[in-house]
Amino acid sequence: MSTVPATPRRHAAQESMMTTPQTTRVASSHIVQSSPHYPTTRRHSLYGTEDRIILDPGSRIWKVGFSGEGKARDVFYAGGEGGQSLWTLNRASKPADREEEDRVLEAKLEACLRSVFHNSLLTDPKSRKVILVEHPLLPLHIKEIMARILFNNLQVPSISFASSHLLALLAAGRVTGLVLDCGHLESSVLPIFSFRPLYPHLRTTPLAGARLSTHIKALLLMFGTYIPPATSLSATMNIPAATRSTRVPQDVLTDKVIDEIKTRICFVGEPLDTEGPSQSMSPGPGDDLDLPPSDPAMSESEFSRVSADIDSNFSSQHAGSSSYSVVSHSQLAGMEHGQSAQSGVQVLATMYSRHSTATDIHMRVDPPPSQQTGTGRGTLIIPGWIRERAAEVLFEGGDVDESSVAEVILDTLLKVPVDLRKTLASSILVIGGTPMLPGFIPRLQAELTRAVSQTSNSSSSSAAPSRAGKARPAVYDRYAALRPLLPYFAILNNPAPPPPASANASANAGKVPAFTPAMMAWVGGSLAGALKTGGVEVQREKWDEAEAQSDEDVPMESSPPRPAGGAGVRSSPAKNILPDWTRSPLPVGAPPAARPPGAAMSSPSVQVAG
Repeated sequence: MSTVPATPRRHAAQESMMTTPQTTRVASSHIVQSSPHYPTTRRHSLYGTEDRIILDPGSRIWKVGFSGEGKARDVFYAGGEGGQSLWTLNRASKPADREEEDRVLEAKLEACLRSVFHNSLLTDPKSRKVILVEHPLLPLHIKEIMARILFNNLQVPSISFASSHLLALLAAGRVTGLVLDCGHLESSVLPIFSFRPLYPHLRTTPLAGARLSTHIKALLLMFGTYIPPATSLSATMNIPAATRSTRVPQDVLTDKVIDEIKTRICFVGEPLDTEGPSQSMSPGPGDDLDLPPSDPAMSESEFSRVSADIDSNFSSQHAGSSSYSVVSHSQLAGMEHGQSAQSGVQVLATMYSRHSTATDIHMRVDPPPSQQTGTGRGTLIIPGWIRERAAEVLFEGGDVDESSVAEVILDTLLKVPVDLRKTLASSILVIGGTPMLPGFIPRLQAELTRAVSQTSNSSSSSAAPSRAGKARPAVYDRYAALRPLLPYFAILNNPAPPPPASANASANAGKVPAFTPAMMAWVGGSLAGALKTGGVEVQREKWDEAEAQSDEDVPMESSPPRPAGGAGVRSSPAKNILPDWTRSPLPVGAPPAARPPGAAMSSPSVQVAG
């Protein structure tokens, strides 16, 4: 064998392999291990237990991950792929039914929490502190079930409860703002001043993602078109699709299909009035919007309820005989319920279709179980005006119990102190999953401007008559006190802010980091965990002491046996340990400003209860 002669460079390489300099070993001991998934320079959670678990549990979608990271590790449907909600706003009134609901909910939550630690994050829960990003009005029994599972089953060291509105404002880099959280079950507005949430001024409305899904389903049942698959290949070639088109069966519109339509197809259109934000939706004498002449038109929220009732009644009477795609009112002549309502619904549909430029979408869907004998999947034709105007239900207000998303913001501004209105109006933050609809935030800005700027159009002839010698009563103007704030309205995460009308609006509109509205609360929790801050922290030792105290308070003779997995049978420690924002006093905000030197108090200080 021939050997390669050694070179000086080869000798130097061999010597460096045999001996390692001391300086290299010292430098390697200070290298910070980076994340295998995120190219950061901090120590990752796999190599240390300093990072906290950030858990953002919603009624449908959960977001989980580690603190200090820019996005969540896993986002999943907690109720399964179908998108069912874990809990609703309704609860059983009977104690037995309520206990059964709590047992079912506890089983679902335990499966979700175990999947978070063992499947999504792959970490040991016994050495991880948890930050729970919660809604301020999250029911206490749900919070108690989560705490019991985390403490007793998973044995986490501590749980910190923090408001989602407050954490979202932290992610935006602000300490003062008006936060609108538009989720699945409800939309809520919470004013925050100097990092102090003003919980007494919290306002909510049920117009949110669930109502939008119900409204889309009602619109498709009345105005959509369904083309079933042909029974054979020859029928596909010989029978045209227009002949096979029928009314949309209710079994086709599953929760998964409606959720896909809402998230991938729908968007929010601009207001129909083109003459300016100060004009109302009522047309003038020369307009041709085809609004109902005398009958009061239904609001979008009432439409979603009544159309579902009409569909159920009509399907029971005309099952199997429907051969049309759009329901006309002459075909519903036998129904007395909601005939005037139907007129308003049809007029709204005609008006929206005439002023819509969106195209129709053909979507492939699975046929209903009774028709799965064809040659493939069916076709659902979604009209373009439904894609563009389905979200009108969120902006149609006027109801005392169901205010629009713009009205809850304005009602909150009316409730806060007068000296805070200008600051809060110029720092509005919109978060949640529903604002992910394209055009939602710019439309909200337009609705705020329209609601504040418009005045009553009632003429003197339509006003109430006055007696002789007495002045005519003034017309009630709901938002007259907020009209001076019109130049100051600004949404922090508006992707297309209007031209600023004031310095405050110019400094705040669209100036937050480019996080999606659905992830703002989780990112704020991640930042709070990295800064070793958070909300109210509950240690596992305190939880165990409270549970032992609750067991001692209940006599052994009178206490019934607690079934396995049962909830609500034994007196719970949640009333004394877990925070309840609706009953607890206001937290301490930012520290007050330092008193100027030499300033003396002329009167004794009076402490005002906050």
